[in-house]
Amino acid sequence: MGTEIYRDAWGIPHLRADTALDLARAQGRTTAHDRAWQLEVERHRAEGTSASFLGPEAVPWDVFTRRTRLTDTAKRCFTSLEERDPETAEWVRAYVTGVNEGLAAGGTSTTPEFARAGLSPGRWEPWTPLAVWLATHILFAGFPAKLWREEAVRELGEEAVGLFATDGPGTSGSNGWLVSGARTTTGHAVIAGDPHRFIEDPGVYQQIHLSCPEFDVVGFAVPGIPGIAHFGHTGTVAWAITNAMADYQDLYRERLRRTGAGIEALGPDGHWHRASRHTETVEVAGEPPIEIEVIETDRGPVIAGGPEGLDGGVLDDEGEVPPGVSGPGVDSRGAGGPLALALRYPPRVTSDLGFSALLPLLRARRVADVDRAVDLWAEPVNVVQAADTDGGTLHRVAGRAPLRAEVNRVRLVNAWEPGHEWHGWHEMPRAGLSGGIAVMANQRGPATPLGVEFAAPHRADRITDLLGEKDQWAPGDMARIHMDTHLGSAGPLLDRLATLTDLSPEAVALRDRLLRWDRRMDAADADAGAYAAVRGAVVRRLARQQAFAGLAVPPAYPDVFQPWLALLPRIAFALEHLLRAEELYGIDRAAVVREALEEVAGTHADVPWGGTHRLAPWRALPQVPYDEPGLSGDHDCVLCTSAVPGLTDLSARGPAARYVWDLARREDSRWVVPFGASGVPGSAHHRDQLPLWLKGDLVPVVTDFDQLTQETTEEILKETDV
Repeated sequence: MGTEIYRDAWGIPHLRADTALDLARAQGRTTAHDRAWQLEVERHRAEGTSASFLGPEAVPWDVFTRRTRLTDTAKRCFTSLEERDPETAEWVRAYVTGVNEGLAAGGTSTTPEFARAGLSPGRWEPWTPLAVWLATHILFAGFPAKLWREEAVRELGEEAVGLFATDGPGTSGSNGWLVSGARTTTGHAVIAGDPHRFIEDPGVYQQIHLSCPEFDVVGFAVPGIPGIAHFGHTGTVAWAITNAMADYQDLYRERLRRTGAGIEALGPDGHWHRASRHTETVEVAGEPPIEIEVIETDRGPVIAGGPEGLDGGVLDDEGEVPPGVSGPGVDSRGAGGPLALALRYPPRVTSDLGFSALLPLLRARRVADVDRAVDLWAEPVNVVQAADTDGGTLHRVAGRAPLRAEVNRVRLVNAWEPGHEWHGWHEMPRAGLSGGIAVMANQRGPATPLGVEFAAPHRADRITDLLGEKDQWAPGDMARIHMDTHLGSAGPLLDRLATLTDLSPEAVALRDRLLRWDRRMDAADADAGAYAAVRGAVVRRLARQQAFAGLAVPPAYPDVFQPWLALLPRIAFALEHLLRAEELYGIDRAAVVREALEEVAGTHADVPWGGTHRLAPWRALPQVPYDEPGLSGDHDCVLCTSAVPGLTDLSARGPAARYVWDLARREDSRWVVPFGASGVPGSAHHRDQLPLWLKGDLVPVVTDFDQLTQETTEEILKETDV
């Protein structure tokens, strides 16, 4: 048979090979053909070299990547993988071989971005997929939120931690639900859901079918990573994940000093210990290169500041620390002096990214196989659901979270004080089904002991309520749940509106409209648009209150952390808590809501929600924009299309894929992505799934190779006119 490449009507690749190694090589080669530009961008981001062609806007990320030592960590993890699990290491090498073959054989020739950026593809190394994986997930646990909590507690007191604790646009979440065979029309389980990520073009998930004598799996691959990690169906067992919202990374305040021999850090034993130190150069398109200092203490890499304080870390033209540099750092215990911040994260400690789980997942035949596979999972920490054709089900947390002091999870801790060390790993929690269903939507659930901030329960509660409306569900019914637009978080603002007096006639009319509104964030609904406008005006007014003035200007941390530190988004995503609190720092919330209502009543109360709530995907290179569509949904809807109220109604985050895994007949499963199978602008399959994604329709999962169109290796690599 050799290696065979097929396509279905949507251009989705279906690959068949004699061995798992040949299949991995074919997967890498096909991905390089379909997603060459995306692979190159992800490689550069993982290596901290993206500013060399993307320009100054990419500098903060590149500096963060270098100082966090992501590439070095990936190399360590691959070396450890070769020692612990040589079979998986060889499999990863085969994938990388395929990527390099695809890029060299013309994978870039159809992709216009290379010419626009003046870029030629570089070479992938065996550790590159691990670096891409780590770069993709390093911020998933939201450790910068600890910086926000530190500032909020300093300004507002300890109660601010709970008041502002909520999922926001800096994190990634998902919906997922498992319906047992007892609750389906087929008698077999169904797993459905949609991961919520920043919407990128090309998309962050790649539909793919991988077949060899050992396994036959359909699912969503992460471009640049072999296999199918997050969402897959082997024919007899299927699995899916959501972000567990666990906290498994720590931030340490470090006291550093320069000596004639280098840099030392004050340890918890009261002694100074040598820290590693070297310099690296970040190349920037159109600007002079930037030399940075890379420091690592016994806790981990220093990601902000240096011996001279939190403004340090970037060197002058002579490779020296600029004179007069100092940080803001006075810690919460009153110990003065310049400080730096070090990040401790599990793969840097263990040299393990969990890649040993990937082949066992492909080979899984039953829930027990998935369970054993995800025992090897490391990064990020996820909630996993699985079901098989024998009726088995699984609902558990998988990953690696350290055992340490409770304060480590919530705030910054002092590296020079004892009691903040890691001492082992949490046993991953498990859960079952209730009434034949299990729902995972980043809410407090089995992962509660591992986290601090979780998503509000609205999405999870709504999915549970919808599933409770019928005793029996067919796989084809799941799109109704995917597309539900009921906004569970609207209550507190509507309750405030109901109590207002002394309003203008226009404001009274608008208030009465909103109180009659069905709370559905439908794109064509002007009432939904009016609600969003009032909400945004409330957020902006709250952000201007004197009580929050100390948080209005973010502290001098690296720019990459600013989404977690900006006041307005924090207020936006904690709005229901702020409106429901018994007292809010003396703020007259009735006056705030009244002013917001009057503002909107006098301006644009009749704009449909989809008129401003439009898709805003991220693209590495700016280009002539597509006329992106208006969207239904909102942050706390099951149809989670997130904007930032008060800042923008544009949606940069939402369902990066949708799936329905049918355990009765895999051929009755369905899937869809926001754009298409191809990352090549102008190709037939670049945006052909977008109309389906907008309506909630899904693409059939085809697994019969006789129904597919075969391509030769030469055909898939040849140039295509677009």
